[in-house]
Amino acid sequence: MLVHTAGGGASASARGCRVNFEAFHMDSTAQDFQARTFSIKLWPPSESTRLMLVERMTKNLSTESLFSRKYGLLGKEEAHENAKRIEQLCFASADEHFKKEPDGDGSSAVQLYAKETSKMMLEVLKKGPRVTTESEVPVADTPLGPGDTVLDISGGKRAFIEADEAKELLSPLTKPGNSYKRICFSNRSFGVDAANVAGSILESVKNQLTEVDISDFVAGRPEDEALDVMRIFSKALEGSVLRYLNISDNALGEKGVRAFSELLKSQENLEELYVMNDGISEDAAKALSELIPSTEKLKVLHFHNNMTGDEGAVYVAEMVKRSPNLESFRCSATRIGSDGGVALSEALGTCTHLKRLDLRDNLFGVDAGIALSKSLPKLPDLVELYLSDLNLENKGTVAIVNALKQSAPQLEVLELAGNEINAKAAPALAECLTAMQSLKKLTLAENELKDAGSVIIAKSLEDGHADLKELDVSTNMFQRAGARCFARAVANKPGFVQLNINGNFISDEGIDEVKDILKAGKNSLDVLGSLDENEPDGEPDDGDEEEDDEDAKDDDVEDGLDSKLQNVQV
Repeated sequence: MLVHTAGGGASASARGCRVNFEAFHMDSTAQDFQARTFSIKLWPPSESTRLMLVERMTKNLSTESLFSRKYGLLGKEEAHENAKRIEQLCFASADEHFKKEPDGDGSSAVQLYAKETSKMMLEVLKKGPRVTTESEVPVADTPLGPGDTVLDISGGKRAFIEADEAKELLSPLTKPGNSYKRICFSNRSFGVDAANVAGSILESVKNQLTEVDISDFVAGRPEDEALDVMRIFSKALEGSVLRYLNISDNALGEKGVRAFSELLKSQENLEELYVMNDGISEDAAKALSELIPSTEKLKVLHFHNNMTGDEGAVYVAEMVKRSPNLESFRCSATRIGSDGGVALSEALGTCTHLKRLDLRDNLFGVDAGIALSKSLPKLPDLVELYLSDLNLENKGTVAIVNALKQSAPQLEVLELAGNEINAKAAPALAECLTAMQSLKKLTLAENELKDAGSVIIAKSLEDGHADLKELDVSTNMFQRAGARCFARAVANKPGFVQLNINGNFISDEGIDEVKDILKAGKNSLDVLGSLDENEPDGEPDDGDEEEDDEDAKDDDVEDGLDSKLQNVQV
């Protein structure tokens, strides 16, 4: 059977991402076919079909296309990681859907599986390949380190692990008097036999363990077997006193979360919890909130890349309210809209020790932005704030930067990319930036600042900001004047690393001026990022002055904005 889909609402240009699903189970025999009635079971797909789908997605994600020319081409390893993650998340979502319609033939689950898979492939393609130099919120604030207190079997090629190999790999844990406190079993896929071996060993050392990483440890296993493996590990580790637990990349869903019930219910001293890429839906978020008895000591809580939505955000917010000592909270790419964003923003007001906050890639909107602005003054220790792609618009952005201006002058990282910010919000943003003299990284990419807003922002960064190292104002529809001002703003800052002005409408003459400004300053041309997507002949949609008319036009823009800046009070 063949099912074709291009994903929900995908444009014609996205049809290269179409995913084909075939060879689903058909519970019919030749004798059935001779009869007038026969049954067709479309769900669940066989394990071989799921693996085949991952390989097809890997090929699609790593093949040259319209998207790769615009956003960059993913390497095969990164494409495979994304394909595997997408398939696990979408399978968990579709399977939950199928369980609620047990009398159906599974066709709606297949459609959901196909639609969500295509949608997530598009998201991956549009994000492009990982940039290893980008400063991200760390996956773990205290990663597993070397030494005889750590047993890490995650190295090497991802592969299934059998009982004999598990016994050999985990043998150091069986030696009398061993001092292992931290284990990392990520990147190895345990079956039931291997899990039984591991379970008995873990049970013998669980009282000495403080950190457990079992992320991505059931990859490629059928759902029933994966759940059994989770239960075995959960039972073995029940009663351990952990400060760190990572169960990410396991496509948990509600059933997966509840498979870890015994382990989760016994944890009252957790300081770090990672539940990323796990298909955490509303029901799964509710289960997680119910099962963990205490989060009062929690310092790190990361929910990145789940399917939480507004309803699930309410349960995440409940956990946040019960976590007054939280220092790092990540809830990015979780499909949270306005209602969930408001609930989460209000809950964050109780986390007065928060240092890192990452809410990127959600659907918050203006109301959630305003709600967040009311909680930000309660977070005096905030150092890193990631608010890109939240649909904040001018109103939500202005509310947030006005709050930050008073409460977070110590901020070192601020990301506000993709929020439809234009020149009207620039004066408020400039006042805020002037107050932030500790800023090291500023990202305002994919907004609509144009020359008018760009000049105001650039002028606010020109004086002071000695620690600034990265400035990303790509894709902001500005021309020669804006580019020139941004170059001046960073040309003499010691230690500055990268200026990204790509994806704008800077003339060839403007590019030459930018290079001259940088060469004349303390920094070399090495700080200037790629300009492969700059459009020298392009211009803003509203008919801004063309760059190739006269230098005077650019100068007039700057002079006019200089006068406006005189009224900006800091």
